[in-house]
Amino acid sequence: MSEHKTSNNWSLALVALGVVFGDIGTSPLYALRECLDHAGYDPAVHGVEMVYGPISLMFWSLTLMVAVKYLTILSHATAQGEGGMFALLSLLRSKKDALSKKSMGFVVLVVLFGASLLYGDGMITPAISVLSAVEGLKQLNPNLVTWVVPIAVTILLGLFVVQRHGTARIGVAFGPIMVIWFFALGGLGLFRFLEHPEVIQSLSPHWGVMYLIHHGYHGIVIMGMVLLAVTGCEALYADIGHFGRKPLQQSWFLMVWPALTLNYLGQGALVVNDPDALEHPFFHLVPPVLLVPMIILATAATIIASQAMITGVFSLTQQAVQLGYLPRLRIIHTNPDVRGQIYMPQVNFLLMVACIALVIGFKTSSNLASAYGLSVSMEMFLTSVLFYFVARRIWDWAFWKAFLPVLVFVVIELGYVAGSLVKFMQGAWFPLVVAAGIWVIMKTWVDGRAVLFQAMQRGKLPVQHLVDEIQKDRIIRVPGTGVFMSASADALPLALLHHLKHNKALHKQVVLLTVRFEDVPHIRGDARYQIEEYCDEFYRVVLCYGFAESPQVFDDLCQALSGKTKLKRNGITFYQSREILLTNGPGKMAHWRKRLFVTLSRLSRPATGYFDLPPRQVCELGIQLEV
Repeated sequence: MSEHKTSNNWSLALVALGVVFGDIGTSPLYALRECLDHAGYDPAVHGVEMVYGPISLMFWSLTLMVAVKYLTILSHATAQGEGGMFALLSLLRSKKDALSKKSMGFVVLVVLFGASLLYGDGMITPAISVLSAVEGLKQLNPNLVTWVVPIAVTILLGLFVVQRHGTARIGVAFGPIMVIWFFALGGLGLFRFLEHPEVIQSLSPHWGVMYLIHHGYHGIVIMGMVLLAVTGCEALYADIGHFGRKPLQQSWFLMVWPALTLNYLGQGALVVNDPDALEHPFFHLVPPVLLVPMIILATAATIIASQAMITGVFSLTQQAVQLGYLPRLRIIHTNPDVRGQIYMPQVNFLLMVACIALVIGFKTSSNLASAYGLSVSMEMFLTSVLFYFVARRIWDWAFWKAFLPVLVFVVIELGYVAGSLVKFMQGAWFPLVVAAGIWVIMKTWVDGRAVLFQAMQRGKLPVQHLVDEIQKDRIIRVPGTGVFMSASADALPLALLHHLKHNKALHKQVVLLTVRFEDVPHIRGDARYQIEEYCDEFYRVVLCYGFAESPQVFDDLCQALSGKTKLKRNGITFYQSREILLTNGPGKMAHWRKRLFVTLSRLSRPATGYFDLPPRQVCELGIQLEV
């Protein structure tokens, strides 16, 4: 490896500490506390096994789920380097006949539900992270407890308000702050660990296994809390495309994993020695003189963790929009030079309202911990199932080679799911309801677009019909270039037919433009566009983009046609049909779903606005359609 590439890996590893490992890195604030609380640990009654058991389960969860599953195995399951649910779907679609049509339809539903689960996670993560940090004020002065919720709400409000400015500037500070945070985690843990070094025994897996065997129902409950130690895995997998496998492994194995392990050991040693620390073992690790700086550092770390999750939700939504699973929403590129720096106002507003409502409604991080976990555990489980199909059908692994690791992961993840379901009535229903609602929206949008496409096809005319009319000089031609947007790359767009019907003329240069998003993250080189020339100055152009790309339609269109004809950029007019939908059509959807689809269509940005075309060069034509 070259010296430059090695240096670049280390710089990426530094940035990844904040962007990728922020969520999992702030888990020590509440994870062990919740495990011991829900286990009903009483120092006067129970022995050290009630502390060693949860620590063992958390350590081996970090080892098996993060180090083995995500960073060693799943880090290879990428589509052009991109990870996440949609990347697994892309892999399964990359090989023809890898799955039957019926199986692929089922896989798409699984992917949509898995992606929907991330939204529930994205709402709870900022709320629980910020709350758990601000709760350190109670250790400083118990009378400050009434200020915890207002301060947490203020921090969250400020966090979401600054999103519109982009995170490029503050992002530079993420890595160094998290370096300090992980050093603090490891240092505080080591300090307390040396007071009770016998706690090192808890790293043996037999403590965790024996705990689960001997405690039955409490063992299931504990698995739902152990999950809190590994939240952030799916974000880690999704961010592989931004950083690469090597930098993430360097960050994890050299800093994150050792720091988390030492901190959990330190908390365990502290609780064994001082039962009064059970209320908040993390902040009891801190010497009183350092408590205020630690509260400030913890708050900064949780803001970074929240920022990473918000950015992840933006990226996921952009991918879902471009793959056709959600309506077109407004996307603002806050820094065109940095990949992934986007801001989505509607999504940001909904996340802000949800996070603040959760803080006000649940009031403490302990209450929120009951709501946390179900969406994360189900998403991890679905990822394991999809990986099995990738390993068998795409990589051609032998049955045992694919089945055995997946079996280990699934057994652990089903434990997480079961433990989270136990808390269903205490709040675990919330992320599931959010995921179900978003899944219904996605499914309705996909089915509705299919019905709309059929409605548009009923009135279509072949391109050759217009070509014949042009060649016979039956149509008046006027100067300029008319670009007619078309959802499909066949037949004539409805916008063109309506333009001809009302204006009785056509531009001298005519382009039928289709923008298509493929199932791969990126499109390279000449595959970006396809051009077909029907007759003199009459073209069809298909621009292709990957689901992780931001389309540059105007520039790419001019580039595509530069070898065919001369274009005046300010002489181009884009025409887009704006469908006015009626629900009394023959489409095979329930009436309530048709009404939902019509509502979503009204919220959807026009294609020309979504592609950021010059507003003074766009003309929209209203068309009524029955769906």
